[in-house]
Amino acid sequence: MKVYLTISRQLEMDIRDYFSPGDYLPPEARLAERFGVNRHTVRRAIDELVANGLVQRHQGKGNMVLRQPQQYRLHEGAHFTGCLLEQGSLPSSQVICSRLVTASDKLARELGIEPEQKIIQLQTLRHMEGIPRCVINHYLSDPQWWPAIKHFQQGSLHGFLKRALSVELKRESTRLGARAPSNEECRLLQINKSVPVMRIKTRNQLKGSNRIAEYSVSSARADLIEYVVEH
Repeated sequence: MKVYLTISRQLEMDIRDYFSPGDYLPPEARLAERFGVNRHTVRRAIDELVANGLVQRHQGKGNMVLRQPQQYRLHEGAHFTGCLLEQGSLPSSQVICSRLVTASDKLARELGIEPEQKIIQLQTLRHMEGIPRCVINHYLSDPQWWPAIKHFQQGSLHGFLKRALSVELKRESTRLGARAPSNEECRLLQINKSVPVMRIKTRNQLKGSNRIAEYSVSSARADLIEYVVEH
């Protein structure tokens, strides 16, 4: 293996183990001394880190470590809180609003119900390390859940459904896209218009049946969340 690639891999391990987002790598001269190479070789190693999105060059300051996107694995039983807890992260969520609404034609099609039926709408904001990562609009097809759902305030919605109503959901379909954020998404996610959002539309079934119980639309910061589709 070429020397600069070996150095790049070592620096990548250092970043993972010892550096936080916003930290700067040691100066190139010090790295050249550490690895016993010239600065040109160190510069090529850092080029690899830049290409892989691990660091960013700042003129006159050095090479800054970037925040890495959190992986979210999409599979039948995936849900935001559980997925991140499995990775050792501590996500949190807050309910922005919850209410009974009348299903529009589009929502009725997604939920497999008649238009104008009452459904439950919740909007939640998910955080990681104190930073808002995604905002989700949930639509639940069964209004009989409302007496319990109106008390949901934080944590995993699917976990709450299981505890409070003995309801378990599984993923039926997922559609992914990307677009510029709306004004509301900029406000909630604390971003500007230059940061794209991933748009994820999910339909979840009641476990053990084909009935669609939830349709959700999630807008996630594309710079902080990476979706992994499992086959």
